[in-house]
Amino acid sequence: MKYFIDQLQQKIEEKNSRICVGLDPHLELLPENVLAPELLNDLESNQKEIAASVLKFNQNLIDAISDMTAVVKPQMAFYEKLGVPGMDCLWQTMSYAKSKKLLILLDGKRNDIGSTAKAYAESYLEQKNIAADSITINPYLGKDGVLPFLENKEKGAFALLRTSNPSAVDLQDLKLDDGRKVYQAVGAFLQEVGSNYIGECGYSNLAAVVGATYPKELKEIRAQLKSVFFLIPGFGAQGGGAADIKAGFDKNGRGAVVNSSRGINFAYRKEEYNNFGAENYAKAARAAAEKMKNEINDVLNQ
Repeated sequence: MKYFIDQLQQKIEEKNSRICVGLDPHLELLPENVLAPELLNDLESNQKEIAASVLKFNQNLIDAISDMTAVVKPQMAFYEKLGVPGMDCLWQTMSYAKSKKLLILLDGKRNDIGSTAKAYAESYLEQKNIAADSITINPYLGKDGVLPFLENKEKGAFALLRTSNPSAVDLQDLKLDDGRKVYQAVGAFLQEVGSNYIGECGYSNLAAVVGATYPKELKEIRAQLKSVFFLIPGFGAQGGGAADIKAGFDKNGRGAVVNSSRGINFAYRKEEYNNFGAENYAKAARAAAEKMKNEINDVLNQ
């Protein structure tokens, strides 16, 4: 049995890539040659047709970037809004990514009390036909809401720690009686709980989400949490750059993957890649993924 975190680290090293490609199909940003804009005028009635367009879009993206990344991260909200056809699109997207030997990080921020957390884990990590390799979770319910996601050591969980949104400070920066901030206490909790799930690479199957938009805190959290692997969102569209994320890695350039969704999915809409045109959106996505991969590697090698 190979721990999830060891599988991830191995694929990162094989591809020499520390990027995670989010699959977030913002419908209004899809190229017109993939999704006819008029279908969006009645989302509910056109769910099946829209979901089919999203699947085509995703499959072409996966074909383009599969050698550039170890892991893809579908954001469930974009599929759930399309009802049953949308969820079918999600499963088919995951299946297609699996066929390309990619790991799946399902982004749904799931959790609840112990028995319900177990049901979530069984739903998304243990299905026989298609299951994710890992899932994002909310650690707010404590240990009994985290452990069910770690029962299968071939699977992993990424718990929210220091998120990339501007209003994260509203709660995550609150000070506790012992002088620590909330996110610091959560980090200590994750490292303790995850200590029983550490793979050969030295990192735990219980990983954390730490945003690129707070580089000072990212450096501090990396120093605090030696065995916690990071998913670093906020690169590109949310304002984080390669220099901002360097502190999230250890001295050997390990311990994290950096996510980009819109910056890669819809690169064809950026001036830098507009020479590709909407019809070549997948080629533009590949170019953006390659640039991100190289930028991060260059920063880590400095």
